[in-house]
Amino acid sequence: AQMELFEEMEEKDTHLFSQMQTRKLAVTGLDWEVQPFSEDEIDKEIADFIDEQLKGIENFDEVLIDMLDAIGKGISIMELAWTVEDGRNVIVELPENKFVVHKYKAKSGHASRAGIMRVVSWMYLFKNYDIKDWVSFCEVFGMPLRLGKYDASASESDKKQLMEAIISLGTDAAGIVPSSTMIEFIESQKTTSVEIYEKLARYCDEQISKAILGQTLTSDSGGGSYAQSKTHNEVRHDLTVADAKSLAVTIRRDIIRPLVEFNYGSEANIPFFGFDCHEVEDQKEVVEIYKTLACDMGLEIPKSHIYKKFNIPKPENGEEVLKPPQAGMMTAQQQPMETTEELKLKQ
Repeated sequence: AQMELFEEMEEKDTHLFSQMQTRKLAVTGLDWEVQPFSEDEIDKEIADFIDEQLKGIENFDEVLIDMLDAIGKGISIMELAWTVEDGRNVIVELPENKFVVHKYKAKSGHASRAGIMRVVSWMYLFKNYDIKDWVSFCEVFGMPLRLGKYDASASESDKKQLMEAIISLGTDAAGIVPSSTMIEFIESQKTTSVEIYEKLARYCDEQISKAILGQTLTSDSGGGSYAQSKTHNEVRHDLTVADAKSLAVTIRRDIIRPLVEFNYGSEANIPFFGFDCHEVEDQKEVVEIYKTLACDMGLEIPKSHIYKKFNIPKPENGEEVLKPPQAGMMTAQQQPMETTEELKLKQ
């Protein structure tokens, strides 16, 4: 019943749906990589095999979205469908909602109470009732009250025609009445009630945003300085990093581990899986920092770290590489132009 409620909440509340999508897409939009357990050839071979298999799963991005459903509900479960290709045990697909178990622990306690949806359910409930009352208010007070008046001597037929005319005015904006009757329009002045409904709805949205994204400035249109917004973005990045690390652990445990064990044995090392959670940096500024550390301060920096930092693949054996110009040699653009007198002497 709780899971059904969570589904209904996400389907009915557009703000809640948007915030959950933002939280999930912040992770699925990251690049991921498979890293060998060590530099041994067999571990590199296993990592290459796993990388090929994961990239070969056609709906892998959808799988990540389904696994991240645990953020709201506390748990998501999917099934691995296996087959044999070229003597290897491989995964052909991941049907939704079975056997790959990803859990999200927003707070301590029983697993059924750990999802964010349970935290925001009260705000959803208050907002849901508020919106219903708001719609009813708009239906009643959005148009003027139509008041029909008739003489004391009016017949039942006259009264009936008057009522039909008033109803028609509400839908067709046209009607006829006997000359002995009158219809009066009374405008509503309840503007403060509209503000109350809207304020409550916005308050509930803000609380939902805080629970899901950890902040409100980047999700709601409101005041706030650039510095505040930047700080809140960093808080949101922390949540993305936590979600990515948790998801990587599940993928390594429930998808990569059985792939390795079925094909290389239970004693084989399990490669690592991770998402690139680093925020975008000014590459030129980073290069200058490394030049200062290495050239001016004499800090020894491993080449492998530089390759990883700038996401540059290491050259394979015999692969052509770019080389810096040799010391003491000038390129064509660096050579000085010969004067007219020097050219005459050469001639």
